[in-house]
Amino acid sequence: MSPAALWRIARRDLHAGFRGLRLLFVCLFLGVATLATIGSLTASISTELSARGRVILGGDVEVAMTQREAGAAALAAMREGTTGFSKTIRLRAMANGPARAGTPGAVLTELKGVDAAYPLTGTLRLASGRYAPLGPDTIVVDRALAERLLLRVGDRLRYGTAGFLVAGIIAEEPDRVSEGFTLGPVAIVSLEGLRRTGLVQPGALYEAKYRLTLPAATPPSGVVDRLKARFPAEGFETKTRDRAAPGADRFFQRLGQFLGLIGLAALVIAGIGVGNGVGAYLTAKRGGIATLKVLGATSRDIERLYLMQIGAVSLVAVASGLAVGAALPAVIVALVGDLLPVRPAVGLHLLPLLTSAAFGLLIAFAFALPPLARARSMPAAALFREGVERRGGIERRTVARVGVAAAGIVALAILSARDPLFAAAVLGSVAGVLLLLAGLGWAIRRLAARVPRPRAPLVRLAVANLHRPGAQTGALVVALGLALTLFVTLAAIQTSLDAEIARAVPARAPDQFVLDVPSDQRARFERLVKANAPEAALNIVPSLRGTIVAYAGTRVAELAQIPDDAWFLRGERGVTYSATLPQGSVLTAGKWWPADYQGPPLVSLDREAAGAMGVEVGDTLTVSILGREIEAQIANLREIHWETLGFNYIMVFSPNTLAAAPHSLTATIEMDDANQGAVTRALLAAFPSASIIATAEIVGQVRTILDQMAAAILLSASVAILAGIAVLIGAIAASRAARTYDSTILKTLGATRAQVLGAQAIEYALLAAVLALLALGLGGGAAWFVIVRVFDFGWAPDWGVVLGTLGTGALLTLGIGLAGSWPVLSARPAAVLRRL
Repeated sequence: MSPAALWRIARRDLHAGFRGLRLLFVCLFLGVATLATIGSLTASISTELSARGRVILGGDVEVAMTQREAGAAALAAMREGTTGFSKTIRLRAMANGPARAGTPGAVLTELKGVDAAYPLTGTLRLASGRYAPLGPDTIVVDRALAERLLLRVGDRLRYGTAGFLVAGIIAEEPDRVSEGFTLGPVAIVSLEGLRRTGLVQPGALYEAKYRLTLPAATPPSGVVDRLKARFPAEGFETKTRDRAAPGADRFFQRLGQFLGLIGLAALVIAGIGVGNGVGAYLTAKRGGIATLKVLGATSRDIERLYLMQIGAVSLVAVASGLAVGAALPAVIVALVGDLLPVRPAVGLHLLPLLTSAAFGLLIAFAFALPPLARARSMPAAALFREGVERRGGIERRTVARVGVAAAGIVALAILSARDPLFAAAVLGSVAGVLLLLAGLGWAIRRLAARVPRPRAPLVRLAVANLHRPGAQTGALVVALGLALTLFVTLAAIQTSLDAEIARAVPARAPDQFVLDVPSDQRARFERLVKANAPEAALNIVPSLRGTIVAYAGTRVAELAQIPDDAWFLRGERGVTYSATLPQGSVLTAGKWWPADYQGPPLVSLDREAAGAMGVEVGDTLTVSILGREIEAQIANLREIHWETLGFNYIMVFSPNTLAAAPHSLTATIEMDDANQGAVTRALLAAFPSASIIATAEIVGQVRTILDQMAAAILLSASVAILAGIAVLIGAIAASRAARTYDSTILKTLGATRAQVLGAQAIEYALLAAVLALLALGLGGGAAWFVIVRVFDFGWAPDWGVVLGTLGTGALLTLGIGLAGSWPVLSARPAAVLRRL
């Protein structure tokens, strides 16, 4: 039969509303739309980060250091071969605004001093649209700070010992993303103005940054290598335009991992739905297929005819999914763009769209072939008897074609993934889960055929439904197992995030953090706090910054790649010294040094950090502090209770190592709420350089971030749940013809609708009961991986909620199954018998 003739038959037989193939359409649409949306959104963000690397960083290279500024030799080396040079100093400081009702008076901010060349790249845009280099007594402030203090252009603002005139409101800060996480709004002054405040003192926690622009032919990495080679002890923290915002990069890597997991899972689940939908469609068409064969159509004609139909519906589904996937990122950016580190430009990204289309077509081909092969290869007489006979197997040619399609899906998933190993692991895990469920379905069917027949008629009928000819037990087990597993996964993720949010507010936490107290003013600081809050509990510790440059003889700069768990090796970290074991720590190995220790440098290390570096008590650790490399022996290991929200330092040195270095003090204060205002006013009046952070502000930011993450996970996982429900509907539809025949015979013999429905309810309940424990294990494992491995949070699900969700999910799937059975009960016996 010619292709044109086959297409005419296929087009006439294909209902305009895709009746019979709607499940195929829905599953493919969900899978392709999900992948296209994820791919387009991540491509938009990655493109924006890459394209705006120079603007985000503020140059081609950034060199940063903490608690000090570069010397003359280092400055001269930085300027070599550059086309532009700019210096900024950034620190946390309290802004004191005009006394106005409804304002807090003093607000914690990020104060940045800039030179006349700032910004080297990009534009600092003000609400007025005009920006000129600032004078020593002028300041521009972030809109959030203006709203907190009700500031207007022309108002006065005080930092430390200096007053400033507000010259403008910042509308866009070009290097905002590269600055990283901040605890308050930004204010910008000139470097001369920053010196006037008196906040930049020896030991103060400030960060000096030097931005460089280079000739087009000069690679940034060469400049970085040159500087580190000439000044190995300086402990420079560097960035290049290629990785202008490493924190944002790591965030999107993790986000991409999670979204990739959701996309791959939804894709495979949608494929099962495709197979069920095509199987149900061809089952309904078996009379027409048999008639065509009797009239002379060959098996090849049958295959091509229905491939045309399946292909036409698949193309429409894929095109619709691509349209939604291309348009949805613009909607997401419009709704939550302010929550993203960068606001990506809206546009078409062909590669993720083409990849999603290829996935969709390969999925349709791979999962549609097995049911089509059974219909194509079965003789006409066997097709008429299929409702009461078992179907035959699939020939080798179809198995080979499915294998090629599956290999194409795996290859495409791995090659298009940002993390191929992660993609391979996810695909392997999903395949393992599906094989496990398929094997369980086969075992349940075999077991149901061999168990003694129950006496209760409905139970006996339900057990018989599990193994009768044409039973879809395997498909139902896979569908129910996936649905219940997804419910458990979502519940465990959600409750673990809720626990993470609860841990953000520990039972006992300090009320305030105080930074940058002069180290020689400790006694005065204690007297002021006690005078205004006699009940206050104080914890005062020295505070410095340092970079781990070597451990156990290994230089960090020589590592090919920093291990994922060794995040503390990236840049500078807080260090301190103490004569006694710090609060919130428990000694796990080694001994603490004597209070009067005067020997070689010793350091106490966090136990988890030691494990990530592979070091133990007795090994050496080299840390660059204030440009000087200090090699210390690891004296002991500590377990840190991070949830206390106190001062938890990975590295604590013996006092004789750092006591003489310039540094400041930091403190935590626990006190009655009624005294917090008085303490704040007294400390700011006595110590203008100090910064005070209210714990409630930190907790509020953490809670907001985690709430947003929980909402994003819920929204993303709902796609996979919808796909799982579609698979369940497809499994029910695939067995509809056989169940209609059984229902008709039973009703002819006198069974009522309630009895037929009751037997099916018992059947689904038996399957759900068997699958519940498996779903608990599989779903719990998947949720653990997402929470612990992807997002690095604590694993603390509420098992009561998880079990309740599992029960609710079982009832929901039971309801869906019974609802899908209603057309079977509504079939008229006379009409059904005439079709047999």
